[in-house]
Amino acid sequence: MQYKNTIQAVFCNRPNRFIANVCIDGKLETVHVKNTGRCRELLLPDAKVTLEVSDNPNRKTRYDLISVYKNGLGWVNIDSQAPNKLTLEWLKQQNYTCIKPEYKYGDSRIDFYMEKNEEKYLMEVKGCTLEADGIGYFPDAPTERGIKHLHELTKAAKIGYHCTVAFVIQMEGIKEVRPNTKTHPEFKTALEAAKEAGVKVLFLCCKVTENSLEIMDSI
Repeated sequence: MQYKNTIQAVFCNRPNRFIANVCIDGKLETVHVKNTGRCRELLLPDAKVTLEVSDNPNRKTRYDLISVYKNGLGWVNIDSQAPNKLTLEWLKQQNYTCIKPEYKYGDSRIDFYMEKNEEKYLMEVKGCTLEADGIGYFPDAPTERGIKHLHELTKAAKIGYHCTVAFVIQMEGIKEVRPNTKTHPEFKTALEAAKEAGVKVLFLCCKVTENSLEIMDSI
């Protein structure tokens, strides 16, 4: 996944979860943040960031903030739309005979429904941008929606679907994602119940630059 039109900037502050103020060549600019999570350990004053220039002339903000440089780790992609786009590209290489994004199942929309050899598969995708001591953690903010999806996968696994939670790790050097119990302990409970029901956990490890993201390995 390559972003076409990007520039570098310096992060200043984040008035709310949708926008940030950055400095571009000495000029203050308000930009859209493509991630509603907290990102507190990433969006620090004077951090280097990458912006994508919007192709929509009617937008209030001209740029999207897509990645942040974290000292000791490197570039972290924080585009919340990227994990699903990447995963779809990856799934197309896995010999499924049918792939349906945004699949309505139960009371939720699951990210992907697939078929192979008359078997049915469901996959929910989670992007991971939070790291501590070489381990990824999810979520970085409470996610009732995420718990709801785990409950749906748990029920589906019990009736024969092949179900997976895929964590797209949007930073390099991280091979594992654990539940962030400090932020949302209920997510860990739901994930453990899902695993007991047969839901698999997949880690999709990525190569990350300031303006690109690519899945390199699955664990």
